Amino acid sequence: MSIGHKLRQTWGVFWRRSRLVNGEPLNWVSLTVIILVDIFILINVFSGLSEIGNWPLSPTAAQPCYEPWQSYRQDRGSDRAIRFLKQQITLEPSPQGYLEQLEESTKGKLGPLSSICLTYAKYQDAVNRPPNQARLRQQQEKQAQIQALEATNARIRQEYGSTLLEQLAGQPPEQSINFVEAAKAKATLEANNRQIAALKNEIAALEQAILQEPSSQAFLNFLEDTTQFAQLEGEYRRSQFWYPSRQLLLQVLFLLPLMGIALWLYRFGDRHHYDLLALMSWHLLVILLIPLVLKILEWLQIGTLFTWLANGIVALFGGLLFLVRYVYILLVPAIGLGMIKVAQVLFLNPQRQAAGRIQKQRCVRCGKRLRDLDQHCPHCGYLQWMPCPSCGQPTYRHLPYCRHCGALIPPKS
Repeated sequence: MSIGHKLRQTWGVFWRRSRLVNGEPLNWVSLTVIILVDIFILINVFSGLSEIGNWPLSPTAAQPCYEPWQSYRQDRGSDRAIRFLKQQITLEPSPQGYLEQLEESTKGKLGPLSSICLTYAKYQDAVNRPPNQARLRQQQEKQAQIQALEATNARIRQEYGSTLLEQLAGQPPEQSINFVEAAKAKATLEANNRQIAALKNEIAALEQAILQEPSSQAFLNFLEDTTQFAQLEGEYRRSQFWYPSRQLLLQVLFLLPLMGIALWLYRFGDRHHYDLLALMSWHLLVILLIPLVLKILEWLQIGTLFTWLANGIVALFGGLLFLVRYVYILLVPAIGLGMIKVAQVLFLNPQRQAAGRIQKQRCVRCGKRLRDLDQHCPHCGYLQWMPCPSCGQPTYRHLPYCRHCGALIPPKS
């Protein structure tokens, strides 16, 4: 039997199971109800998968201090220390510190929070104190004053030419549309520049006061500890490596009980001729397979397998990561063919299928109803009988024992 014929047969079985009740097609009302039920179930399945997928801590949640710490280490600016410290100071009142916020965000989650990041959060809370908050607030006020003065200077410089022309033309000062007179422009600019310089010195003094705080020095010393960061980076890389696999495992565990119940209901309904129950459970089984396949494909794209392939290709060919796509183009169809073969064995076993059809007096090949003593199917022409290798009497095809002598019939390859 060719692969094309097997695929057509598989599709035929799938289509009949999805649209027939008691051998009759569904009417439009029943079909609408089933579609609405399918959509409702599918929405809830994807919602459940999303919720259980968010249960394990992500790398950014398990090691929340890694990215800001890495950014600090990569910063090569001379003022990186004060810029980093100011980022840790918040002016908005908050009932919780950084440490409490971290501990609160991980409640009900699966996985430990990095102990290094807990220490990091303690240093953050020590820096984010009222004295430093007051200094930062003063600095922002002085910075606003500097911006206002610089805007005034820019306007004076822009209007200086027209002010000078008004003065040469003898226009009265009260009729001028400019900000200051030409004679006062230079003095005003110099006064503003002196005030700007004084404000910048005050800002520098405030920043120096923040830097000299014992809590700030302790935090900066902690950030410079290479051993601590190397340990944190190792934790983050491992978490990043295994996180997609943990997500997939939990999502599969979420789907397996539902799939087991749906499969049991389908077999129960099919065995006891409860066609409506069999139809609904069949739809449920198909709906549960859709997100399972999608999640497996998503894991193949971003999970452990992709990381291994990417690392191997980087090691062999440098940065030619596009070569991973070639591997996927070859790998995914191979996996698909393997799944088809497994499905053929598990769900379209010829002996199991023939037994059910013979009991219902149907063709063992196409499933259409037969009359008594029909040797060939009038719908597909398939011969329903075969000679027994032991006694030579006609017996049913695809069944393991002869209906006359009871001898075991070896399966055909």
